Amino acid sequence: IDRLRADWPDDWAAILLANNARPPFTLRVNRQRLTRIEYLELLSQHSMSAAAVPHAAQAVCLDKPVAVSALPGFTRGDVSVQDAAAQLAAGLLDLATGQRVLDACAAPGGKTSHILETEPSVQLTAVDIDAVRLRRVTSNLARLTLQADLVEGDAGTPADWWDGRQYQRILLDVPCSGTGVIRRHPDIKLLRRADDIDALAGRQAAILDAMWPLLAPGGMLLYCTCSVLKAENSGQVGSFIARHGDAGEVLIDAAWGRGCTHGRQIFPGENQMDGFYFACVRKNS
Repeated sequence: IDRLRADWPDDWAAILLANNARPPFTLRVNRQRLTRIEYLELLSQHSMSAAAVPHAAQAVCLDKPVAVSALPGFTRGDVSVQDAAAQLAAGLLDLATGQRVLDACAAPGGKTSHILETEPSVQLTAVDIDAVRLRRVTSNLARLTLQADLVEGDAGTPADWWDGRQYQRILLDVPCSGTGVIRRHPDIKLLRRADDIDALAGRQAAILDAMWPLLAPGGMLLYCTCSVLKAENSGQVGSFIARHGDAGEVLIDAAWGRGCTHGRQIFPGENQMDGFYFACVRKNS
């Protein structure tokens, strides 16, 4: 609470209230199979009330949550469960045919699969340090009949797994405090400690520095967290750009969230979204 009050003096109380609210049940429609309008009609045929979510082109929010087994078309890959804010990542990557793309902290695979649904022709490598969680990526891709190269490895030590070929796009959804998703994981309020934040910020900086050599000149890295703390977000990106002379921010022109000194911040509850932060950084040629 002290950190929130310091970072967002006009908004900290609203953030706390939003993090105590029941989270929405949001889906991502697989654009390779059907449109959002078509899936809303399918839900209506099954007497499930839902509406499109602003700003996320494939997002649908159900009025009442249901078991995924009850969702029409779930098993055949028509739809996935994913918060609307997380669905913004694929669009921000500015994907194009044939690009080499790295999802560096991939599990459980929501953004991995969304990248492939958005641009199926990319050569996607998905890396995660946790073998058990990586199996969830495998199962998600299998349900959606998508293909990626899955690698068990630490984003902080790419020398252990990287083949030396640079990527045109890197998605870096780093380990963070989770302070933007407490409504989905209320145990954070019991388990997180004040000194965790500085340790996480140090880990994030190390991963950013380790990933930078993997990005090709002219390529773009998308940094994101599900945090609302500036030490993990705008402060982190500002420090990174200051350390790397070949790094330049790409401004995000969007109607969602709010602009920060670097990147863009979404508060929990905004347009039914979780709390998320995004920043785009290009490697200058």
